[in-house]
Amino acid sequence: MVTSFDVPRLVVAAPSSGSGKTTVATGLMAAFAERGLAVSPHKAGPDYIDPGYHALATGRPGRNLDAFMCGPELVAPLFAHGAAGCDLAVVEGVMGLYDGAAGRGELASTAQVAKLLRAPVVLVVDASSQSRSVAALVHGFASFDPQVRLGGVILNKVGSDRHEVMLREALEEAGMPVLGVLRRAPQVATPSRHLGLVPVAERQADALAAVAALAEQVRAGCDLDALMALARTAPPLSCEPWSPATAPTRSRGAAPYGRPVIAVAGGPAFTFSYAEHAELLTAAGAEVVTFDPLRDEALPEGTGGLVIGGGFPEVYAPELSANGALREAVSAFAAAGGPVAAECAGLLYLARSLDGKPMCGVLDADARMSERLTLGYREAVAVSDSSLAAAGTRLRGHEFHRTVIEPGAGAAPAWGFTHPERRVEGFVQDGVHASYLHTHWAAEPSVARRFTEAAAARTAVVREAAAARR
Repeated sequence: MVTSFDVPRLVVAAPSSGSGKTTVATGLMAAFAERGLAVSPHKAGPDYIDPGYHALATGRPGRNLDAFMCGPELVAPLFAHGAAGCDLAVVEGVMGLYDGAAGRGELASTAQVAKLLRAPVVLVVDASSQSRSVAALVHGFASFDPQVRLGGVILNKVGSDRHEVMLREALEEAGMPVLGVLRRAPQVATPSRHLGLVPVAERQADALAAVAALAEQVRAGCDLDALMALARTAPPLSCEPWSPATAPTRSRGAAPYGRPVIAVAGGPAFTFSYAEHAELLTAAGAEVVTFDPLRDEALPEGTGGLVIGGGFPEVYAPELSANGALREAVSAFAAAGGPVAAECAGLLYLARSLDGKPMCGVLDADARMSERLTLGYREAVAVSDSSLAAAGTRLRGHEFHRTVIEPGAGAAPAWGFTHPERRVEGFVQDGVHASYLHTHWAAEPSVARRFTEAAAARTAVVREAAAARR
């Protein structure tokens, strides 16, 4: 049912990556949450790490809005699902305001998301090496697409009071409101490594302190009342909120033994997941239980399906390898035909080895770190029937890794990429579907339903076999 959905909202964008979007967006979320507001955090694009900081700032799941992977038609419904009941929504952009999927125009850009949400944009500008030129820069971004409403600017990395005066004078001439000025503050910087910021799960105490410092910096430097007033200018959205309860058909296979247990890898080594995946599995009839491959020596009791998403297993290869009991449990589960969905980090964990350290040995393949970054959107079709997808299923996804696995595909590959390059990738064997490709299941809810049914069928086989032995 299409409804009118009215929540104040802002999109935090920038001219380019590295301007301070995450600093400002996370600080705004935390500062408004400290005022007692229910703040809904969102991230444009496929990034997994920034939403972890957003969740820490707001106490709510960080949610992604990706117009490439989910399609433009799902951006507003997914936003409405996440922001229901909130006082304010803050959307952190991706890359530069108008940067999107390569060769696809505005598709998956922050500008497209802002237009789909009818949301005003706050532009975060790194002012460290400019003064009056800032007006020309901002004028260009404000006039490039008349459908994008630039509501004001937050100046970042301002060097001095005099520098601030020059910047404000230039922007006043251009008629652009200055909604905040942030000075250089290295004490609130968050550490990075080969794929971006270090995830919250790996530095919980330090991350909490960093978010608190960001909130303080934003409170001191930004006009929160003016920003809230701007957010309230966003008109109502007319859309049907996305719902995990109606997206998939409930799994019929769950009936004989109740809800099948689907174990989802978590902890510091496996931090990449979209909140909607667990919601879809639950709606399809599963009981979702999280476990930590670094510490847990057995799979959760009654596991009928296993999901191992993305993360940084290369950072924790020695610790993962040292947990031989769990590696053997995963290997035995897969060898017995148990359904396993493994994405990127999960693929590496299922390999025979990672950087020379023994892994689960489910796949006859070896993985290692590489100097080359593999990054970009992909259009894919399922090559082989699996517990995750029927052959012919089409999905859009994203690759983001600095590792390679050899061979790159098994006898039955998981995906065939159709754009931007043609190749096969990943492994399907017995119940295992393992691939580098990150996907968003909200775009194809049948994935969650199919996997839940496979987990229910596996549970039934195990329990019937146990009953026969008694």
